[in-house]
Amino acid sequence: MNPEERYSRQVLFPPIGHEGQRRLADSRVAILGCGATGSAVVSLLARAGVGTLRIIDRDYVEPSNLQRQTLFDEADAGASLPKAIAAAQKIRSFNSQIAVEAEVADVTPENIERLLAGTQIVLDGTDNFETRYLLNDFSIHAGVPWIYAAAVASYGATMNIVPGETACLACVFPEAPRGDLNTCDTAGVLNSVVSLIASIAATEAIKLRIGAGDKLRRTLLSFDVWSNQQSEINTATSRSDCRVCAKREFIHLAGKSHPHVTLCGRNSVQIHERERPVNFGAMTERLRPHGTVRHNDFVLKFWPEPYEVTLFPDGRAIIKGTSDSSVARGLYAKFFGN
Repeated sequence: MNPEERYSRQVLFPPIGHEGQRRLADSRVAILGCGATGSAVVSLLARAGVGTLRIIDRDYVEPSNLQRQTLFDEADAGASLPKAIAAAQKIRSFNSQIAVEAEVADVTPENIERLLAGTQIVLDGTDNFETRYLLNDFSIHAGVPWIYAAAVASYGATMNIVPGETACLACVFPEAPRGDLNTCDTAGVLNSVVSLIASIAATEAIKLRIGAGDKLRRTLLSFDVWSNQQSEINTATSRSDCRVCAKREFIHLAGKSHPHVTLCGRNSVQIHERERPVNFGAMTERLRPHGTVRHNDFVLKFWPEPYEVTLFPDGRAIIKGTSDSSVARGLYAKFFGN
């Protein structure tokens, strides 16, 4: 397919033109998290002709994802494909002219520099502040811009973080929000607000990559598509007392606040096992007497009633059916060893 024909309608938009399209083709963009917002963002950037997309996600496709996670289908959910793998496969089917890199991984202080090496901008598709603070530390430390994005219920928010030019996440949120917070698993989410926030974030990423920094939005923008309420907070300048921007204290990057076990929502717990390779064939035979088990090249699924365990090749596991980390640790130790 002729690239000029593929992107012709985008090139006709004067602020992009042929030079902007060339810059997009030379761009290397990472999407951290490929759930609702992440899958919508990566689809938009792939269709826009971003030359290299690196998709990083720790999770797998489930039927409940299909209402809002636009890159996935029933076959992906039936096979429990890792989201990064499924997204890469879909993108290659509609744009074979760009490079797509899939990383099935949980981003941690130990691997974030490797996972994001060589990228020029990172887009946020995560679902928790712990990972976002880690990404913010990396961004300011490495000088790599990133775009915060979040959507839950009918509410969405997004903000551009450009090191040395704008406020960072810690400037606006010095501490993570406290109390009972809504999540997609407790409050639901409209796919329309996901599409809205993803579209705004993708547009801001394109502005950054083609050199249209003067058009970059320098606010934290929030919008509720149901009540039609919106607000903006100025983020054009950083705080002089910011822990990250001003004092350059990268506590999340140093791993001082990263737990070994993290809650994932959906009444589930994630167990981190750093680089502990698993032979799925041998493990399947070992687990068969204890419950239903199946695997493909990417994940092993195991159902020791009343729980569901998803095991990844590096030893990481997501245990569904409990929010008690001690129960999850016990199940992991029982079936996979300490």
